[in-house]
Amino acid sequence: MTRKLRYALIGCGRIAPNHVAAVSANASLLEFCAVCDTVPERMEAVLSPLSQRERDTVKRYTDYQTMLAEVQPDLVAIATESGKHAAMGLACIAAGASLIIEKPIALSIADARALIAAAKQQKVKLCACHQNRFNKSIQKIRTAVDENRFGRMLHGAAHIRWNRGRSYYEQAPWRGTWAQDGGALMNQCIHNIDLLRWMMGDHVVEVMAYTDNLQHDYIEAEDIGMALVRFSNGAYGIIEGTTSIYPHNLEETLYLFGESGTVKAGGKSVNIIEEWDFRDGRGDPATIKMEFGENPPNVYGFGHTPLYADVIAAILEDREPYVNGEAGLRALELVLAIYQSAASHAPVKLPLVDCATTDFCGRFEK
Repeated sequence: MTRKLRYALIGCGRIAPNHVAAVSANASLLEFCAVCDTVPERMEAVLSPLSQRERDTVKRYTDYQTMLAEVQPDLVAIATESGKHAAMGLACIAAGASLIIEKPIALSIADARALIAAAKQQKVKLCACHQNRFNKSIQKIRTAVDENRFGRMLHGAAHIRWNRGRSYYEQAPWRGTWAQDGGALMNQCIHNIDLLRWMMGDHVVEVMAYTDNLQHDYIEAEDIGMALVRFSNGAYGIIEGTTSIYPHNLEETLYLFGESGTVKAGGKSVNIIEEWDFRDGRGDPATIKMEFGENPPNVYGFGHTPLYADVIAAILEDREPYVNGEAGLRALELVLAIYQSAASHAPVKLPLVDCATTDFCGRFEK
């Protein structure tokens, strides 16, 4: 029998319960050894769904370096503020641990590339936590892309129409800052931006964009972004992202338009298929919509559990994770290109040599 991988979680904020649930679902292959947060109460809260026996086996730490030295985990998930992802990730890799890093993988191109290079050198696995790639709806759509059912891709669109108010930002002062987070596009919208780039061919050649802060004058970064994206295969992309929708989250949708197919994934977080129409006529659209739709309790969906299962398998089989470090870099690069285009009022060519969220400090100061 394969020994269980020793697992540790760093960061016990808003998304941490999804990680703990994913660990429990993969308990036959993971040993939950340690959790780390600077606030002890957060650790207790995130472990509360576990049984008393399970909680007793998880060591608590307020310093991740001490945790790495004492626990020596095989796999670490980092779910802290985004600005700490790179430094913590490099320390975990140096300690010999594979990584699941919550989005974004880092806040600069240089840091993302450093993580990828370090993981390769240390022969550990690096996964960017873009869990929506594992949605049933998205997996079905990706199969159609891989089977070339769309034919030539013409254009796609990612719309993220959500709401985040003052109370959300007051829960964690790092939110909305250039040094630790970025704005709506980097935090809330990057999942769908990742999906658009992935589905449309990955290779972006140029971006034109606007960003602004229209309603959240208590944060540093943007609350709205609009972008046009040109792909190397001749297709185009449209990105609309905002956290100013009244009065609550409205939708997250992904449209894909090809010469031979039209698809729309919708719901709160692209969990359902709303349109499915292909020239080849394969499959009953009504049946596909029913079979590949989900109704998760929140916008985070059900993707963490299969993402964890894939990373565990990648470690055991010595292969790349389904969503690897390069995938995380591509999503980050596109958001940073949007920021750069909006700040310079000019088109931006890709690939970016380097760029970081901190390049835009002071962007929306009145």
